[in-house]
Amino acid sequence: MLTHMRQEINEIPEAATRLLDRSAADLAKAGRALRDKDPAFLVTIARGSSDHAATFIKYAIELTAGRPVASLGPSLASIYGADLKLGGGAAIAISQSGKSPDIVAMAEAATKSGAVTVALTNTLPSPITQASLHAVDINAGPELAVAATKSFVNSIVAGLALLSEWTGDDALKAAVRALPDHLAKAVTLDWSEFSGQLGDAESLYMLGRGPALAIASEAALKFKETSNMHAEAYSAAEVLHGPVALVEDRFPVLAFAARDAAEASIVEIVDSLAGKRAMAFATSGEVKAANKLPFIATGHPLTDALALIVPFYGFVEAWSRSKGFNPDQPAALKKVTETL
Repeated sequence: MLTHMRQEINEIPEAATRLLDRSAADLAKAGRALRDKDPAFLVTIARGSSDHAATFIKYAIELTAGRPVASLGPSLASIYGADLKLGGGAAIAISQSGKSPDIVAMAEAATKSGAVTVALTNTLPSPITQASLHAVDINAGPELAVAATKSFVNSIVAGLALLSEWTGDDALKAAVRALPDHLAKAVTLDWSEFSGQLGDAESLYMLGRGPALAIASEAALKFKETSNMHAEAYSAAEVLHGPVALVEDRFPVLAFAARDAAEASIVEIVDSLAGKRAMAFATSGEVKAANKLPFIATGHPLTDALALIVPFYGFVEAWSRSKGFNPDQPAALKKVTETL
């Protein structure tokens, strides 16, 4: 019998299609609002997997729209009551439940400050939609597993669709429309070679650059959530500034490389770690010393990076079960965490 997590991973392509079909009008409306505002900057408001989605969207906006994006600590509003001057910008708040008090408070503060606020949520209506000027239903559908999968992917799909509407980027629009088909192929990829070598490892590094760094961060969180395994995400460049000291014989390293401008640098670094006898794997056909993992090349650097998380989700769900864990119900965790 499939776990809820596995069923939800399998549903990712369908969920992406549902979002693009059902939320098209709201995405277009929010995109027009951003175009009319022409914000000098953007901020993101999120926690956990939603914050990793926000990091991905941050890179996408900076690379595509040329606007700087910063992540706001939600406690700035809920705990500290800071009066931020956001009138010249826009804000994107991401919350699956739409009701975490600190996320809602920060979104409300951004709206009151004059920012164009857009909520990406899996729950309408919800407090986050009341606190924001625009709300987009990510249409992931009910997610019963504690570890988020399809809602993470759909949050990013919504962010990319919003970005394409705002900027009028036809190449990105086409890439987003093609995503469900690419995600359907990604669901079928087999990363069992990685699990076969991982063995009894107790810790590992996840590497990425640009949007793929957000994927590495999400992957590290999923290892912790589903398997009680210590995993840390680093920029492939930053890992050489200290963390590399822990990379000894057979230390596991998983590098997420998309077909983008950062691929060559990631390949160079992960190959160098393999040269230090690390157990190094990468989603690139260009590596020479590291092991290659299968991936789906989508034809666009942003959607290419997003598709990398799907085979990882399949891998980590199976890995969790192989270690005697229930990936649907991680110890000491619950689906919705309401923080102040």
